[in-house]
Amino acid sequence: METRSDEFVALGHAGSEHYVGLETFPNPGVSQVELRSDELAAICPVTGQPDLYVATIDYRPKKLCVESKSLKLYLAGFRNEGHFCEALAVRIRDDLAEALELEHEGVRVTLEQKARGGITITASS
Repeated sequence: METRSDEFVALGHAGSEHYVGLETFPNPGVSQVELRSDELAAICPVTGQPDLYVATIDYRPKKLCVESKSLKLYLAGFRNEGHFCEALAVRIRDDLAEALELEHEGVRVTLEQKARGGITITASS
């Protein structure tokens, strides 16, 4: 993870060339944050088929909150990578916990993999 800066890099810039990692800002006093995205995609590491997800990220911030555009660019980065749903939920949780300076238990990530082959998978970390 990059060292935290007080200046946002991705926010206010079109495209992903400004992405430098998960950016954070000081918690303004909220006790709970939930973010939801239906734009997460990854590749099945076995079949090479695309897997589409609805991601729900829930955390109780202490000092920091995650900046949403950097999160969007972070999630878009999985588009061409091979991941199983369960492992991806853990990876996202771990990366967010590190960026937010929280214990892993302080971040919950739920991925609902859209049905492929008649099966929907939901994995939480």
